[in-house]
Amino acid sequence: KNWRPRLDKSDVFIEALRAELKEAAAAGRPAAVGAARHSMGGQSLPKDGVAMTFNGISLEPDTARKTYRVNAGARWSEVIAALDPIGFSPAVMQSNHDFGVASTFCVNAHGWPAPYGPFGTTVRSLRLMLADGSVLECSRTQNAELFGLAMGGYGLLGVIIDLVVDMTPNLLLAPRHETMAAEEFGEKFARAVETDASVKMAYGRLNVAKKSFFEKALIVTYRATPDQPARLPATTTAGAMTGLSNKIYRAQIGSEAAKNARWFAETVANPRLGSGRATRNTLMNEPVSNLPNLDRRRTDILHEYFVPPNRLSDFIGKCRAIIPPARAEFLNITLRYVGADPVSVLAFAPAARIAGVMSFSQEITPEGETDMIETTEKLIDAVTDVGGAFYLPYRLHARRDQVRRAYANAATFVERKRHYDPKLLFRNAMWDAYFA
Repeated sequence: KNWRPRLDKSDVFIEALRAELKEAAAAGRPAAVGAARHSMGGQSLPKDGVAMTFNGISLEPDTARKTYRVNAGARWSEVIAALDPIGFSPAVMQSNHDFGVASTFCVNAHGWPAPYGPFGTTVRSLRLMLADGSVLECSRTQNAELFGLAMGGYGLLGVIIDLVVDMTPNLLLAPRHETMAAEEFGEKFARAVETDASVKMAYGRLNVAKKSFFEKALIVTYRATPDQPARLPATTTAGAMTGLSNKIYRAQIGSEAAKNARWFAETVANPRLGSGRATRNTLMNEPVSNLPNLDRRRTDILHEYFVPPNRLSDFIGKCRAIIPPARAEFLNITLRYVGADPVSVLAFAPAARIAGVMSFSQEITPEGETDMIETTEKLIDAVTDVGGAFYLPYRLHARRDQVRRAYANAATFVERKRHYDPKLLFRNAMWDAYFA
């Protein structure tokens, strides 16, 4: 069953949600909430249950406190559109604007604004409906245990109704580019973000051509321009972060020449062609449709690994032995800084981490699937060997022992989830694969 409630600022929405949960519980059907439903890991999919899809936006800014209250199903594109005219920007959001705000909290996604931690570190409070229909205000000081469980809890504790979130002034930013050996990247990147307050956004890349795989690195940092205009230009969806056309990106499949050409474009041509100036909101306002896959014989697969900055060179070395021999085509790695998250029970960054977001193109064949599972297991072992973690919400290819090794509090999470939801009303494919 797919339930799509009408957004209502009154108690009508809450009562409708309470009734739907009561009906699901009586019928023995699991429930899971989603928004844009771009999930690869099935955390918004309940088997033989009720898929609740939230959408629409209700946003109330508080410019004095630099916060905004927003409903759970609002998309980041809608949040940017609401904040941009008043001169503000989300402090942190996912790197694409299609996703729902509460969904971002439930997977505790991060972005590339500096020097923040994951999105949950910028959430002041939220309202959460538990399995029994009760609604609790949760924050670091009120129902704090539930707050830490729900942050990065994949919707398994309850249904988020709305959130109070930090915002920051929108600014006109300009990039700086720096290339180096890959082994230098980790500590240099962390130092740039942590010690230079002028850095407002930052990301990195590694080269992906097999002959020189992961040998070179690029750091791109954005700082406020000295000539901030009195009125900033309205945000666009130009996809300023990637600086790549889909044609160039897709040409890399099976072509080492295209991979080298792309690296040249990012490190040499693009910095020379223009200033790269853009507002903070425009830099973040990018849809997933910018890089669509039109080849029905292949599918895009994302991985993400969180590595201590001083161990990134070790992880890179392990990746050189694992990725190039794999059957899947490796297209990209984007590196981002993630500040420490001391609150989430399932924290992937208990201390500062470098996040490596990897993109593969996989054949849709049994051989392609087997290869991806084997590659994933090897990379998870590699990152946990250096004291890091992997991101849970992608394909459910990890072994349970790997989940426990990467997430020290996994057993605690399961025990407390069963405490707050003893009949296991909130379940999804991830729960079934990793925790049930």
